[in-house]
Amino acid sequence: MPVQSYLETIVAALAAAAIALLLVEVVHRVIGRLGRSSLLMTELTEHAHRPFQVAATVLAVQFGARFSTGYAVGTPFRRVVLHTLVLAVIASAAWLVASLLVVIEDTALARFRMDVPNNRQVRRVRTQVVMLRRLTIAVIVILTVGVMMMTFPAVRGVGAGVLTSAGVVGVVAALAAQSLLGNVFAGLQLAFSDAVRLDDVVVVEGEWGRIEELTLSYVVVQIWDDRRLILPTSYFTKTPFENWTRTEAAVLGTAEFDLDWAIPVQAMREELRRLVESSELWDGRVCVLQVTDATGGMVKVRALVSAADAGSLWDLRCLVREHLVAWVRDHRPTALPRMRAEVGDATGALPWQAVQPRRPVRRLADTDVPDDARLFGGSDDGEARSETFVGREESADARR
Repeated sequence: MPVQSYLETIVAALAAAAIALLLVEVVHRVIGRLGRSSLLMTELTEHAHRPFQVAATVLAVQFGARFSTGYAVGTPFRRVVLHTLVLAVIASAAWLVASLLVVIEDTALARFRMDVPNNRQVRRVRTQVVMLRRLTIAVIVILTVGVMMMTFPAVRGVGAGVLTSAGVVGVVAALAAQSLLGNVFAGLQLAFSDAVRLDDVVVVEGEWGRIEELTLSYVVVQIWDDRRLILPTSYFTKTPFENWTRTEAAVLGTAEFDLDWAIPVQAMREELRRLVESSELWDGRVCVLQVTDATGGMVKVRALVSAADAGSLWDLRCLVREHLVAWVRDHRPTALPRMRAEVGDATGALPWQAVQPRRPVRRLADTDVPDDARLFGGSDDGEARSETFVGREESADARR
């Protein structure tokens, strides 16, 4: 085959590619001008331009090579070149389809704003759309690989055998990928059961954070100190966890204090009310101060406050603790926690002192001798012992 034929093929492929790029650029500019007021057109010009360029160029080169290689019909060279271009067309077309689906999903998401006070419905829709996006991209990749493999004659030849053993292979694959498939189904369940959504505030493994990323296989929780806790999606279907924002963004929080019994509860309640009313963190719903326990020598005082979202609630709880601790220290120092020890005797006259009962004291005459000062006299036992040793008559004489 002459070299001139190869040069003609290369020139034809380059010309086809140039024409395709020119047409794509014209379409891009037309859509950009016509769609200035359309969000869908804007998303198309931004996200689908490059895949459209690649797909159109590869398709044009494939047609150019097919029609300019008539001189090499039946040769291995032509079969390899055209087969490679066919694979490139399939891959670029799949990329274009995936880009178009992403554009449609982004356009749908743009209708829902996340910067509103109560964005529960928005977070739910966003979670479902993101999960569907990941699923559709995975399906497109699998179908693309399957179509590309079917272009090989050897693969088509073993297709019947593969279909025959599909049942056995499916069982083996299901057993081998049980954990992976479990996470995939758990991810779909989370997306459509509304148990957890993107940007939800949750408490998992003792950590407080937000759902940052939700995929088919794992969930990323952004902890309050900017660490990331990565958990499999099956964790949220098998393990109990706290979701603070499932029904609404507004939440309640507490601040607890162990104080002495001398604390003036009403004055502390009024101080709490004055504090939250002067703070922009409080949403105006709940402000309660109660004594929840009074055992162990101290009273437990709980302040219950509310905020519009979990972040504001955290700051409000810290503010309440700091302010009320300073207020008790500076204005009610006698209410600080303390341990009491009673020192003194039983003659104390304070109401809470326990007075031990005292035995009556018998006052003796000047000539009397205390009973516990004599062994043989002064008591019935002493008189009995005296009669035993000296006799009854002698004892009476001795007493006279």
